[in-house]
Amino acid sequence: MHDGRDAARILTTGLGRRRFLQAAAGVGAAVAVAGAAPAAAAGRVAPATFGGILQPGQGRIRGDHYLRSDVDDVLWGYVPSVHATPVTRMRSGRTITIDSVSHEGILEDQGRDPAAWFGEQGVRRREVLDDAAAIAAGYDRTPRDFDTDGPHVITGPVHVEGAEPGDVLKIETLDVAPRVPYGVISSRHGKGALALTGGGAPAGITLDEVMPPVATDGRPSGVPTEYGNVSLLARVQGKRAVLGTGRSRVSFPLRCFFGTMGVAFSDNARLTAPEANSIPPTLGGGNIDISHLGAGSTFYLPVRAPGALFYVGDPHMAMGDGEVALTAMEGSLRGTFRLTVCKKGTGDAPSVAYSYPFAETAEAWIPIGLSDPDGSVGGQGTDLDVAMRRAVVNALDFLEHDRGLDRAVAYAYLSAAADFAVSQVVDRTVGVHGVVRKADFRR
Repeated sequence: MHDGRDAARILTTGLGRRRFLQAAAGVGAAVAVAGAAPAAAAGRVAPATFGGILQPGQGRIRGDHYLRSDVDDVLWGYVPSVHATPVTRMRSGRTITIDSVSHEGILEDQGRDPAAWFGEQGVRRREVLDDAAAIAAGYDRTPRDFDTDGPHVITGPVHVEGAEPGDVLKIETLDVAPRVPYGVISSRHGKGALALTGGGAPAGITLDEVMPPVATDGRPSGVPTEYGNVSLLARVQGKRAVLGTGRSRVSFPLRCFFGTMGVAFSDNARLTAPEANSIPPTLGGGNIDISHLGAGSTFYLPVRAPGALFYVGDPHMAMGDGEVALTAMEGSLRGTFRLTVCKKGTGDAPSVAYSYPFAETAEAWIPIGLSDPDGSVGGQGTDLDVAMRRAVVNALDFLEHDRGLDRAVAYAYLSAAADFAVSQVVDRTVGVHGVVRKADFRR
């Protein structure tokens, strides 16, 4: 006669750990990840709250490991390649807390002086993060070119023991906390859904409808502070953010998540290689900008380098699907993650994830599609239709191979019941994600 541990071992061997946990959940077993926040309805990120300024090393550190955004370790505008040297190492299944730094307030068009720029917005000096100030003043790992480089401050990479090319890195976001009580939303000339293009107004709108307005475009000056870009400060009040004043005042829920979570993808060892630019997402994840990926979510990425070389950046306090103006409400966050290596054939990760990013929350599976998943290699594809098709195919593959649905039934189900949304239209490579409700598959 088998005891409970033997039964669990037998079921896990037959089903794979991931399927076993799903089956357990289906009969009422509740398995909670320590420190994880409950996911919100329909897979949407639950509102966060601000608990005080989190300077480097201060406040609660939840993870087994802790990684700061030190000026000598971060990359600004680029993500690590498969040749990168890790800044820390950890065992698979352990947790790490990472202090990320938002690029907003430290960029060249804002003067690259966060104390001064935020001070002009009414932010007190003690509310400006020391690591943000240090990066703005002292970053020199790569030369900065505002017009070419990505904007994001990238923290990592983290070497996860046992990860090899062909595996999947499972990234569980356990906790996300605002480090400051404010964020910034920016709109920059030549970028965003309504941006001026080289040929004039983009298709579908007139020059008068371009944002920011064409008359304010100061890019010919060559001086970033004179470009006429627009950056607006939003204040955190409880579980909401407040933007604007008077009749233009509006508030909205905080939904904190990391816009950038990735593993090394580029094979080019040059730190500033175009393939490593932090703006376009790739098969290695990166600037994926999916608003569901907050506390309680799981993100799966195919591994291309020994140790996976995990990194984060682009911390968001709130973002609407599409991210139309260019940025989300950008604000520095402290995140805690569990990083686990999944081997092919174990059932520990969705089958799609061995070749393409995939995500899930407690309520939904999230298939992903990108318009140009190799980043800047061989040009830049920005066709939303391409991203949509790939998201649908990835959803079909998951439902057929992992859930056992006939492919025609799966296609009909997606048309009748799943939601596909634009992740973002501003990262050169555009993205679409689906939301497939788990409740529909509980038998």
